[in-house]
Amino acid sequence: ALRGRGTPEALAARVRALPGITEVRVRPGGLLEIVVTVPGELLTEIEAVSHPFPGRGPRWPDFPRTWRNPGFTVRYACVRAAAVRRWAGELGVGGPFLPELLDGRRDRAVLRLLAELYGRRGSRDPGWAAYAEQLALAYHDAFEHAPALPSGDEEPTALHTARVRLAGAVREVLAEALSAVGETVPDRL
Repeated sequence: ALRGRGTPEALAARVRALPGITEVRVRPGGLLEIVVTVPGELLTEIEAVSHPFPGRGPRWPDFPRTWRNPGFTVRYACVRAAAVRRWAGELGVGGPFLPELLDGRRDRAVLRLLAELYGRRGSRDPGWAAYAEQLALAYHDAFEHAPALPSGDEEPTALHTARVRLAGAVREVLAEALSAVGETVPDRL
């Protein structure tokens, strides 16, 4: 609506008619807040499309490897997400993907950031570095407090499967963002 495609209310009405949309609220300044029925379904779309970008040179130093270094934070999140996928196979995590299970606070925080991907791809100034930092921090929080892998003698569940898929999407999006800022995409640190 802000780019001359009509009023925010008219655009909101068009978006409300799309499948999978629960609610659309018009916010101050003409921005739309869109609530989807099953946020986890976004992962299927992200996994289907990969967008490599030409690099523009390294953005962050490799050291120090502390949380104060955004490069470390982003690379470590990328490595963690890749490790989750590797370990999931070893631990027998699998089965059908049930996106509706990704309804916990931390899962939804990651999904909210993943949902920004399409707007950033289409933007003249996508802000990949800042976006990657935000996504990495949200993923670290989810990794620590909403585990994708069973621990101890715990049996794998459908929630683990959904979170492994979430980790896969995070890995793909962080890889895209890292490539966009000229970074090498790591599998291990």
